[in-house]
Amino acid sequence: MTFVPEHFTIWTEIPVTDLDKAITFYNEVFQTELTLVTDGPNDFAMFPVRENGRAGHLYPGKPAARGTGPTIHLACPDTLEDTMERFTKAGGEVISDPIAIPAGRFAYGIDPDGNSIGLFSS
Repeated sequence: MTFVPEHFTIWTEIPVTDLDKAITFYNEVFQTELTLVTDGPNDFAMFPVRENGRAGHLYPGKPAARGTGPTIHLACPDTLEDTMERFTKAGGEVISDPIAIPAGRFAYGIDPDGNSIGLFSS
């Protein structure tokens, strides 16, 4: 028997060295408002999603060495090029040209903490 869930990825966690700075970076780049959660053992910041959507968060942690960890692909709020521009202006580094795939287009970037981030536009 083969396991085939509706969504294989359940949750993503992006480690950051300074939670407040990371919240500002991701809010600026993705034109959103992450929600700071302070009622657990550690503070973290949730990415907003629609009801029953899959999500993830930023948390205080130790990122992998620059560009060596897994890549988390995040949805662009507008064009890929506009998001790439904000990514760079906010302190990240875009490290690829746009790449076309059947589902849309994306580019690879490195956030200020060295995390590998895919910028995806359908």
